[in-house]
Parts: sequence; structure tokens; C-alpha cells
Amino acid sequence: MNRRLYAVTVACVCLTSSLFAQEAREPSLAASEPATLAAANEPAATPTELLPSAPAPAAAARTPVVVRDANSVDLSKEYLIGAEDLLDVLVWKNCPDLCRTVPVRPDGKVSLPLVNDIQAAGLSPADLRQQLTERLAEFVQSPEVSVIVREVHSVKVSVVGAVKMPGHYELKSPATVLDLIARAQGLNEFASKDKIVVLRQNGATTTRMPFNYRKVADGSEQENFFVRAGDIIVVP
Repeated sequence: MNRRLYAVTVACVCLTSSLFAQEAREPSLAASEPATLAAANEPAATPTELLPSAPAPAAAARTPVVVRDANSVDLSKEYLIGAEDLLDVLVWKNCPDLCRTVPVRPDGKVSLPLVNDIQAAGLSPADLRQQLTERLAEFVQSPEVSVIVREVHSVKVSVVGAVKMPGHYELKSPATVLDLIARAQGLNEFASKDKIVVLRQNGATTTRMPFNYRKVADGSEQENFFVRAGDIIVVP
């Protein structure tokens, strides 16, 4: 009898324990089900899309370099830089790093920081300033450039023949044929005053321009015209 009572008691305890354990599991399962459903309903993560980078701004178009022959320019109206000239190049708020006093080389170029070699001969100071401004804009924001001709050595005229001091003469300002003859100390006693010729090179062509010293001295129709760089005055 006692054994039966003991067995019944143990069975009741085990049944009660199993019921409590089942009730404890059911809430946890109920709580996990919404999370599982929510996870299932969430859209799958997509890989981050790579946006195309903005294209780099296109470099500003440079002004074409137009190199002119000094022989084709009237010095009384416009000056073109030439070989052996000495230039002051100034960049506002960037001195002394970008400011230089430079000679124009025989090949017509000058060497400057950042831009390296750049054509100068055959350009006016304003043309060279424009070229430098465009080249420096790649390194300096809104550069303010000044080009000053410190010394002129490129404008030379030759006087040969029957003059007292033949030779090459540098011009610092516009000059006429008569001015050059005067620099050569005038004509000698053997000069043919009415057969003087000025030779002017225009590309591959040489132009002969007669100059009659007698008519100019007399004030007649002969023009005492201005010489240009590279002219040769021949006094026979």
C-alpha cells in the first residue's frame, strides 16, 4: 500500500514539472516567431551602389600662339619682343617665387617657374602676358601677370658702305633712315647720295627700297621712312 502511494506521488510530481516546463517554453517560442517573421519579411540587403564620380572640369582652351616677324611691324606703332631682350615677369602676390627677370634666348623662349619654357619672341608684351596667365592658371588661382620689357636689345639695323662708321646699331626707339645715317657719323666723300638702298627681309623675300639722300635733304617728295628690325642700309 505504501509503495503504491509513493509511486502515485512521484508520478504527480513529474507530471507537474513537465507541465511547468512546457508553459515556460511556449512564451519564448511565441516571442521568437514575430522576430523570425519580421526577418523573413525584410528585403534582402543589396550591395551599395557606386555612384559615378563627377567628371573633372575640362581645362580652359588656350589662346593660340601667333608668332609674328618683327620685320612686319612698324616700331612706331607696336613693339614685338625679340631675342636678347630682358623681361621682368611679375605675378601679383606670388613674388619672389614666380617673379623673374629673364633674358629672351636665341631660340625666342624664356624659362619661368611652373610653365618652364614658353615662346616670347614674336609676341607683344600683352600677348605674352595672356599666354602666361593661361599657363599659370593651372597652378595659381586667378593669376595677375605683368610683363615689362626692361631692356631692348633685339631691334638692330645695319649700316654698310660709304659711311664713316659702318656697323650694327641697336634701336631703343623708332628711327628713320636719316637717323641711322647720322648714327653712322654721316656719309663719306665717296658716297652716292642718290643710290642708297634699304634691304628689308619679308620671310624668304628681300625687298629693296630706294632712298635718295639728296631729295630728303632738299625737302622734296622722297620720304624719310622709319626703319624696322633687321633692315640693312646700303650706301654705295
